[in-house]
Amino acid sequence: MNYKIKNKGSGQARPGRAGAAAHLLMENIMLPRRVITQIADEVGKVVSKSLSVGRKRGKKKNKQIENPVFLDTSAIIDMRVFDLAKIGAFYGTFMLLEGVLSELKNIADSKDGIKKDRGRKALDALEAFRKAKGVKVRIMADYGEKSVDEDIIDMARKNKGRIITCDYNLSKKARISGVPAIDLYEMTNILKTTALPGEEFWVKIIQSGKGEGQGVGYLPDGTMLVVERGKEYVGKTIQVKVSRIIQTDAGKILFSKIKTPDN
Repeated sequence: MNYKIKNKGSGQARPGRAGAAAHLLMENIMLPRRVITQIADEVGKVVSKSLSVGRKRGKKKNKQIENPVFLDTSAIIDMRVFDLAKIGAFYGTFMLLEGVLSELKNIADSKDGIKKDRGRKALDALEAFRKAKGVKVRIMADYGEKSVDEDIIDMARKNKGRIITCDYNLSKKARISGVPAIDLYEMTNILKTTALPGEEFWVKIIQSGKGEGQGVGYLPDGTMLVVERGKEYVGKTIQVKVSRIIQTDAGKILFSKIKTPDN
């Protein structure tokens, strides 16, 4: 604090230590008081502006991820998502949680030969996809306290992203939680051939069916086609006519009869 002490000789207040120093400094500088005051004001403005810029630079803005697409382990193992992304069906920044990569590594290190082979092929496909031109892949740390599926849903919700999966339960849970999810199996069923009773197809009978005398073949999109009396044509390609259609959780099953001159 500055205290004012009266000068006994003059009867006027004498400035405190800080004021006296400033007064002495101005006396030693051969400039008018008005000029010194203007310089001080300008210096103050520059310092204030510098501090303001420093504060703005210190604030880091959280950049929003561009159209994030979260992949779960099942979608990567399936590998069709990579081909769909290449033709533009899926686009954006493909997000991989560390927990998903850990699950892939465990599958690739499995003692089961089939699981091990699929895991390694999936990792190879993922690496090739990551290096593809124009593809954005980003690895993100997860919470580690919940299951990988719950972390995917939470991260997708937080970053306003979508989930691509082959896991029916994950897709349903995500949608209930308000997160868009695409089940590749569901999408495949939607894209399968739309057939009506009376339509004709050429199909190769590859095995016998469950019913007596039935043969089973598949259309190019994977739709199962059961052929009455088709068992004797296993290994041959024949023309059939659709008689009825059954919708199941796994997709549509077409039942048909062998095409003859009479039908």
